[in-house]
Amino acid sequence: MISLKVFLCVLMTVIVSIVQGQAVKQKTAKPKTKIPASDSGKLPSTLLWEITGNGLQQPSYLFGTMHILCAEDARVSENLKSVIKKSARVYFEIDMDDMTQMMSAMKYLRMNDGVKLSDLLTADEYTRVENHLKKSSTPMPISMINRFKPYFISGLLSEQMMNCKKKNGMEELIMKEAGAIDRPIFGLETVEYQAGLFDSIPYDKQAKELVTYIDSMENYKKSTAEMVDVYKKQDLERMDSLTRVSEPGLNEYMDLLLYNRNKRWVQQMPLIMRESTTLFAVGAGHLPGTDGVIKLLRRNGYTVKPMVN
Repeated sequence: MISLKVFLCVLMTVIVSIVQGQAVKQKTAKPKTKIPASDSGKLPSTLLWEITGNGLQQPSYLFGTMHILCAEDARVSENLKSVIKKSARVYFEIDMDDMTQMMSAMKYLRMNDGVKLSDLLTADEYTRVENHLKKSSTPMPISMINRFKPYFISGLLSEQMMNCKKKNGMEELIMKEAGAIDRPIFGLETVEYQAGLFDSIPYDKQAKELVTYIDSMENYKKSTAEMVDVYKKQDLERMDSLTRVSEPGLNEYMDLLLYNRNKRWVQQMPLIMRESTTLFAVGAGHLPGTDGVIKLLRRNGYTVKPMVN
């Protein structure tokens, strides 16, 4: 997870993202030399990693994505293209190629027991939210959004944090590359599981944070711009620190939204990697840190080496 708002927005991204057109097949590029390990113990600046060892007969790969970027900032490097070609399949956080799952996602975005946002806020707070949604040209009726989990509404608004008309996500670009050479797509989680995480956080807390989010929009634009800059620089160490401090009130839910998910994925990955070479493309914020995917894999006996990206 890069930040809570970006993480939430992936749910909207997977519903509305439809990969259009066909990519032209290209010759497999020879991978560049791996990045030497840092003497300081810090992670080198790259989003692309090779996983070997611990009995694997073939390597697998790990890539850190960002779910929403300005289109000009979203690109697939030659080395990542090469990795996609060498991989037998691609695993995202969720199976973005399963349109049945995607279209059924709407039912998981609503609050349980008929709760509405208007029930959780004062009349003045709800009016502020409603007015902001109207100005933002949100592509859904306010009456429908009133039933959504507040954190998902924050996700809908997060696209406005970027000053560009056309946006894209790394998952969509990877899907396009994979689809051109018939690589199947899978998911480490389901939409139902991801959406269900928000039920563990009190709706009234989510609602109040939504109001704070709207009232502090300019500050969030600055923090989003900083996160995008860090992603473009592939600075995972800095990304880890921003993830932990950029969202007020998030600390108590880091296990729920980040660390426990990392551990679940690392439990699934060995069997998947033993079967065939696989590219795992998950939110870049999941990679670094003491309980990040890279260190968890290393603690489980795997060699995880940085690659030029």
